[in-house]
Amino acid sequence: MTEHTTLESLSQEYQASIPEDLRETHSFDWYLSELYSSPKIARAAHQRVADMFDYYGTEYDDETGLVEYKLATEDPINDGENRFYGQVIHESIHEFVNKVKSGARGLGPERRILLLLGPVGSGKSAFDAQLRRYFEDYTMREEGRMYTFRWTNLTDVIADQDPTDDTVRSPMNQDPLVLLPQEQRQQILDDINEQLDAPYTIRNDQALDPESEFYMEKLLAHYDDDLQSVLDNHVEVIRLVADENKRRALETFEPKDKKNQDETELTGDVNYSKIAVYGESDPRAFDYSGAFCNANRGLFSGEELLKLQREFLYDFLHATQEQTIKPKNNPRIDIDQVIVGRTNMPEYKDKKGDQKMEAFNDRTKRIDFPYVLAYEDEAKIYEKMLGNADVPDIHVEPHTLEMAGLFGVLTRIEEPDVETISLLQKAKAYNGETDAIEDVDVSKLREEAEESAELGEGMEGVSSRFIGDEMAEAIMDSKHRDRNFLSPLTVFTFFEDNLEHHGSIPEERFERYYRYLEMVREEYKERAIEDVRHALAYDVDEIRRQGEKYMDHVMAYIDDDTVTDELTGTEQEPDETFLRAVEEKLDVPEDRKDDFRQEVSNWVSRRAREGEAFDPTDNDRLRRALERKLWEDKKHNINFSALVSASEVDDEEHSQWVDALIELGYSEAGAKEVLEFAGAEVAREELEQ
Repeated sequence: MTEHTTLESLSQEYQASIPEDLRETHSFDWYLSELYSSPKIARAAHQRVADMFDYYGTEYDDETGLVEYKLATEDPINDGENRFYGQVIHESIHEFVNKVKSGARGLGPERRILLLLGPVGSGKSAFDAQLRRYFEDYTMREEGRMYTFRWTNLTDVIADQDPTDDTVRSPMNQDPLVLLPQEQRQQILDDINEQLDAPYTIRNDQALDPESEFYMEKLLAHYDDDLQSVLDNHVEVIRLVADENKRRALETFEPKDKKNQDETELTGDVNYSKIAVYGESDPRAFDYSGAFCNANRGLFSGEELLKLQREFLYDFLHATQEQTIKPKNNPRIDIDQVIVGRTNMPEYKDKKGDQKMEAFNDRTKRIDFPYVLAYEDEAKIYEKMLGNADVPDIHVEPHTLEMAGLFGVLTRIEEPDVETISLLQKAKAYNGETDAIEDVDVSKLREEAEESAELGEGMEGVSSRFIGDEMAEAIMDSKHRDRNFLSPLTVFTFFEDNLEHHGSIPEERFERYYRYLEMVREEYKERAIEDVRHALAYDVDEIRRQGEKYMDHVMAYIDDDTVTDELTGTEQEPDETFLRAVEEKLDVPEDRKDDFRQEVSNWVSRRAREGEAFDPTDNDRLRRALERKLWEDKKHNINFSALVSASEVDDEEHSQWVDALIELGYSEAGAKEVLEFAGAEVAREELEQ
């Protein structure tokens, strides 16, 4: 029986997740002391976000020069639920972080909008949401600490202060350092930067927001400019934790229709409830509820940013270049935030050619978020989708997700402009399957595609969202038909039936996409045939024996040595006929055999250095070659008529075939389907021969 979770244990778990000083108040003097021991608590927004990416872990790829960030590759705080897949996506994230880190060093991007551009369903919104979730988590941790302040006991000094406003939180959640005049503030900054262990310098030349400036002036006048008395008697330093729901250091802004959109949503507005108390021009009668105000010290996220009216986009010019906002009939307010925007392709193309948008375009840093271009990575997206859904009783058959991914990728990549490689081969090359394609240069293929594509390869095509939706429909259809498995054949049918009903796919692409779907059908048929051949003739012991024999003869060939005959014990030359019989199963030409043999030899040597024994089934290419040779050796003993004629099927023989397919990952029903689909094809080929 499962042990019940108690309220006490839940409470303890929650309590442990809360920062110790979340509800504590500190003196300003405490904050100064804390700055000297932990200078990073005074970081600017770009600096804190840059450190956040590194905090959760990184992996560096020497070959590509790409840094992968674990908050995207592993999603540690959500147990991997929201991982991102595909090299092109991690290239985009790498570029985004580089711009944030450049901004952290004051190199310019801190005064720019980071604009995520991509087709629908490419992961822009998901990455933006991930960014906000992790910023919340990071600021809850010791390493991500930040502080703000609140004014207290104001009615003791300011005669007309409303009693309900005796304690007022910093409206912009500013760093307590801004309470110091610039000259004294700079002394502190110089001191802490000397001991700061970071690739950036902490700066802060912000002015107090107008309301805080009002309180500071009133209090300094009361205490004869004794700053210490003001800060000791009327300021409390408090922990600041980013919280999107509370609109604190995080804000998401989205366009509305033209009639209801108002610039005050960005910059704040008059607080009409306070006008009667303080008067219209009093800074205490301003409502700091604009999106830029709420995002201060953290992240501003602009959804569908380029759908905003041009007049609204002008507010972003001040927010980026000058790092200020200018509310209507109010003084400028300094801001510190990472401004992220998202937009789809049509809006970007429209605004890009608008000369009136030149100033705005000049203040954006575009980061492309293309679709995934490696079909196995695309398949992982669908695997994640299914893993997060409630479909425990549906068995996903082998090749289903990969073939769905392959179709998606074919619609996204540019047709090669050379005759030496087909579109399908290019998709396989992008997937890392370069061994079977002679003289392919993936980097060159990508460069050529970038030149021919309007905005870059992967910026158009069928979205993961469309494919996921159709797979969901296929699953529900299978359930209605009491089919507890999802196969490529079912998915293909739904793609074909619904392609023309999807609003994001232009009509002029229908014919081309149907052609791609046929390519994928043929690719699946070949893979299904391989699986059926495996079921009919597979013998793992024989595979290993043949693999060991192959390696013995390869090593003797490379070392110009002899091989001991197993039967006679005599020394003999490597069996070239046997070696070529294996290699020809992978279409390795005569003039490339030495390269292939050296490649396999290097693999064996590397395994030996790592303390792992040789097993040919661990090398995909060698395993496939040995399986195909074994098929050639054993197919003469197979009753192919049984595959095409139900009357000739031996129940025991058929059960063995089904069991062999189940070992490959098929369900029983799925195994029977693939036997019917591909088994007949295998039989026809062999009977014709």
